[in-house]
Amino acid sequence: MRAALLAAISLCLLSPLSHAENPLPPAHIASPEHYQVLLENAQVLVLKMVLKPGEADRPHRHGNETVYFQQGGQLTIQEDGGQTIVADVPDGHVMWHGAWQHQVRNSGDREVVAIIVEEKALRDVKRFP
Repeated sequence: MRAALLAAISLCLLSPLSHAENPLPPAHIASPEHYQVLLENAQVLVLKMVLKPGEADRPHRHGNETVYFQQGGQLTIQEDGGQTIVADVPDGHVMWHGAWQHQVRNSGDREVVAIIVEEKALRDVKRFP
């Protein structure tokens, strides 16, 4: 009985971890034809995304990110949970978003170009002063 109870508790505790251990791939791995790595180091991953009208990337993940839309347009974003967002993004728009998984489709009539700066896990952050 005790062994069965411990097994049930272990399954409950490990279930959320199994999803976290198997997230979608990063954008540049999932869709290398749409994402170019501009810089990668221990702190950040900087990507350039280009989506022509009608193109979509594959489902992927991002860490906390700041995005600069060099050339905006209409984007349809399918979030991991199933919610769909349609956004008309102006040229020069800057946004921040927490870590997430999604898929992006250019649902407009012009090419969209964005620079994405993703945070990597912050370790050994030095305090000021």
